[in-house]
Amino acid sequence: MRLELTTEQEAFRASAQRFAEEEVRPRAAEIDASDRFPADLVARAGRRGLMGVTVPAAAGGSGRDYVSYAAAVEAIAGASATLAAILSVNNSLVAEVVARFGSEAQRGAWLRPLAGGAAVGGFALSEPDAGTDAANQQTRAIPDGGGYRLTGRKVWVANGAAADVFVVFAATEPGIGGRGVSAFLVPAGAPGLAASATPDTLGVRGLGCRDLDLDGVRVPAEAMLGDAGAGFRIAMWALDGGRVAIGAQAVGIGQAAFDEALAHARGRRTFGRPIARYQAVQWMLADMATELEAARMLVYRSAAAKDTQERSPAEAAMAKLYASEAAHRAADRAMQILASAGYRRGSTVERLFRDVRATEIYQGTSEVQRMVIAAHVLAQR
Repeated sequence: MRLELTTEQEAFRASAQRFAEEEVRPRAAEIDASDRFPADLVARAGRRGLMGVTVPAAAGGSGRDYVSYAAAVEAIAGASATLAAILSVNNSLVAEVVARFGSEAQRGAWLRPLAGGAAVGGFALSEPDAGTDAANQQTRAIPDGGGYRLTGRKVWVANGAAADVFVVFAATEPGIGGRGVSAFLVPAGAPGLAASATPDTLGVRGLGCRDLDLDGVRVPAEAMLGDAGAGFRIAMWALDGGRVAIGAQAVGIGQAAFDEALAHARGRRTFGRPIARYQAVQWMLADMATELEAARMLVYRSAAAKDTQERSPAEAAMAKLYASEAAHRAADRAMQILASAGYRRGSTVERLFRDVRATEIYQGTSEVQRMVIAAHVLAQR
């Protein structure tokens, strides 16, 4: 068993790291303060192959494996949690879905723009009463003259402020749960589709979240992704990958918090010596380093499973659960080590502390991950 990246994986990670250090990190504080979607950085990320990492090269993507993707997301998240989240939605929840389930016409229209950064995708699954209970879709898709009319409301649609196309989930057969949910590709400019700003958020600001109101939005039958009734399965397949990416995002945030704490501990002096000489600080650093390394290994394991298995829900859930909570603890300990230097608006650790909390909520809360893991454990003989 080898536990290091291959030469090709490391080269892709290093390329993402250079982009993060040279172009993303200098913008991170401004993105957070302004809460504006960083469209220019997204386009540049696309030109570097970061918007369609696992999409085949023939379709305009990078043609990389999931471990490379996870390593790249971690690198970006260390500079900006916001950009990492944008990339994870476009990659895992939209571009990969079109590549895997889209028709030839759908792939021809959308895959190359999405993978190359010329277009941005949004994932419209959550509703006011369908978050954790994602099968309970109240948005309806009613047959209409060879197509469908979509009516309902979607909330917290990441990338919504800049999206060119949305993957929208709606009930084509209400009342039978996930078996009656279908998925559709809906262009952003479709008549009857209206976007409104979501409430101000604590962290991951600039993600461009929007609520979507669909008022009889008509789409042709050809807009359906996969078969009728396959939407819930498509959503769960996509979230396997999305949760790997959010685990990687969490590790990147946690590593950035650790790096800030380590630098401060080496430079901050009290009673004539660096605070890194005190056992209390050393133990916090030791716990942070150990937990983040364990989280990284779980993320890479889940990424490898995504590469080799049709579904990998338990691996993805374990990675997201542990990485998000380990990163939260790392940010908390970093705040403690920096003390007043970290506990002020505008410090890097303050931003990381706010950003990391979202990783325990979006794309399935920690409680949902525990439900998935428990179901897997209980099903084993």
